[in-house]
Amino acid sequence: MSFPAQIRIPATYMRGGTSKGVFFRLQDLPEAARVPGTARDQLLLRVIGSPDPYQKQIDGMGGATSSTSKTVILADPTQPDHDVDYLFGQVSIDKPFVDWSGNCGNLTAAVGAFAINGGFVSRDRIPDNGFCKVRIWQANIRKTIVAQVPITNGEVQETGDFELDGVTFPAAEVQVEFMDPADGDGAMFPTGNVVDELEVPGVGSLKATMINAGIPTIFVNAEDIGYTGTELQDDINSDPKALAMFETIRAHGAVRMGLIENIEEAANRQHTPKVAFVSSPADYISSSGKQIRAGEIDVLVRALSMGKLHHAMMGTAAVAIATASAVPGTLVNLAAGGGDRTDVTFGHPSGTLRVGAEARQEDGEWTATKAIMSRSARILMEGWVRVPEDTF
Repeated sequence: MSFPAQIRIPATYMRGGTSKGVFFRLQDLPEAARVPGTARDQLLLRVIGSPDPYQKQIDGMGGATSSTSKTVILADPTQPDHDVDYLFGQVSIDKPFVDWSGNCGNLTAAVGAFAINGGFVSRDRIPDNGFCKVRIWQANIRKTIVAQVPITNGEVQETGDFELDGVTFPAAEVQVEFMDPADGDGAMFPTGNVVDELEVPGVGSLKATMINAGIPTIFVNAEDIGYTGTELQDDINSDPKALAMFETIRAHGAVRMGLIENIEEAANRQHTPKVAFVSSPADYISSSGKQIRAGEIDVLVRALSMGKLHHAMMGTAAVAIATASAVPGTLVNLAAGGGDRTDVTFGHPSGTLRVGAEARQEDGEWTATKAIMSRSARILMEGWVRVPEDTF
């Protein structure tokens, strides 16, 4: 009996922010996977090790969490004055699909370095020392992102002393600037309101801020659903009823935001929208044992990704948090004390994060001009990934 041989595909395994993913250049993919469709999805599923009913992804590169079940494809720019196109695929752990509906803000920090190392950035734009400005076209949401990548002796500098809660070791700081971060082409507040009453069967009527910035996100008050905002991962992820409640909130919010037509569609759109709960500052102990004082933060935020509470904070959700905090009257803004602000420091399960954002109101509608955060990135491994040749 004969079995298929394995093929090998050039790839790089990178950490970006508090996420990890497998990075590819489009031209390195097998021909059938160079275009969107079933072949590409099947390839990426096999690379990551999904679908896995055991939810461990032992036979692939995934790490059995939403933060580590990710893929990135970089290609020559399709837009003028950009260096690279960045396409992100969130791979489901236990189901056979790849969600292409949104961006990964954490991995964006690694895109700049990969673009430089991968030959997408013209050599004359890379300084001997200093920072290389990488102009990224985020193809999922069709937005511009600028990454300031540190350079030493003409090469990407990865090591440094920048510490990021949720990442064990320090590294070089990469500043990421999200230009016009409202997700997609629609309004930043798709319902036209900064706060809505969201009717959720089995839960009740909840005040909700539903925003398209960084990534579509539904914010609710922690106390309205029985929480304090200081919860850690196990407090939520070990409770099936809690996870079901959050998924129900997410599905009904997605319909209200116009992202899906009926709640049944939410099962095949796990990456977006996100759902998060907020509260005013309070003391708590982070997952690493670090004491977080109420006076060090403006607001508490906990967010779920792919059905589970995130161990830190998604980069795109951080953009949503910062943008919402800049708009008076949103639940995030109110939990942070209200008023006008251009930055926010929020507490998450792993620690704290400061993010800046600018928003303005024009003709009665709010728009975001940009959001800025610092992240770090590092190559973990490079070479080839292997998959059976009959994968796609």
